[in-house]
Amino acid sequence: MTISLSEFISQLLTNPSLFITVLLTLGVILVNGWTDAPNAIATCVSTRSMGPRSAILMAAVFNFLGVLVMTAINATVAETIYNMVDFGSEAHEALIALCAAMFAIVTWAVLAWIFGIPTSESHALIAGVSGAAIAMHGGLSGINGAEWIKVIYGLVLSTLLGFGSGWFTVKITGLCCRGMDRRKTNGFFKNAQIGGGAAMAFMHGAQDGQKFMGIFLLGIFLAKGQANVESFTIPLWMMILCSAVMGIGTSIGGYRIIKSVGIDMVKLEKYQGFSADLAAAGCLLLSSLTGIPVSTTHTKTTAIMGVGAAKRLSSVNWGVVKEMVLTWILTFPGCGLIGYLMAKLFMWIF
Repeated sequence: MTISLSEFISQLLTNPSLFITVLLTLGVILVNGWTDAPNAIATCVSTRSMGPRSAILMAAVFNFLGVLVMTAINATVAETIYNMVDFGSEAHEALIALCAAMFAIVTWAVLAWIFGIPTSESHALIAGVSGAAIAMHGGLSGINGAEWIKVIYGLVLSTLLGFGSGWFTVKITGLCCRGMDRRKTNGFFKNAQIGGGAAMAFMHGAQDGQKFMGIFLLGIFLAKGQANVESFTIPLWMMILCSAVMGIGTSIGGYRIIKSVGIDMVKLEKYQGFSADLAAAGCLLLSSLTGIPVSTTHTKTTAIMGVGAAKRLSSVNWGVVKEMVLTWILTFPGCGLIGYLMAKLFMWIF
């Protein structure tokens, strides 16, 4: 099942519930651009391979291409998020719970952005939606354990594989360039970093774009009173809309996250930035092809940690890492609790 642009606009103008749902969903996508998309371009900006404005424009273009191409190849990430919780057969109550979850995610993301900490909007999305489903059912009956376990796999995969591949990639890169004049290789790695940043932005769209479009479609179906849609097709107009909103978010607030990830955590040279991008993009490609929803934030930041640790452990600012890890740990219970409380409040009000 799908929805055309003309049908969407017509219903948006006549259905207040759909209007509010779309507004909150686009708000979540916007803050994803604030907090997640900058990770894709953090290294190429921090090593001065690209200016922030050019990098943000590149990220917007390749986010869209990632959404378009990967959705055509394999849309299982969107399907996993769509099927992760069951809000029940009552469409009105389910829509209220979904809106509460979106509100919780925006709140959590804005707080993380204020403190400049690259939280994972993927995990905030999962936690907020799950918390709202628990509130609606009064227990865990609304949680699809088979889909949730993929999230746990993704958490472990994005952390361990990101760090390990970053360490391994920079070692191989250093070995291949051993004996070369560092000044002569800088030009190559500057251009290679631009390519690496584009690849990361592409994979960010492939992963996070699908997650949020799955929720977008769920909200549209619920607003139409269709609580039991089991299969769907993501329309092209939705891919363009989500990519554009994500790009706007990156341009508004991206530099604070770029500074935390690409500058404060590890001081990177161009070949190290290239290695981190290549490693993280490879991990995200593997996850997208296998349909496992992973965090682009976790993957990229742990790849950067691996690159820094390959030189020496003291190259990594472990104080910044500690703040990031603490935020990651708190995301599930914190955003889940906010989603739960907002769902209870929204259901009481409406």
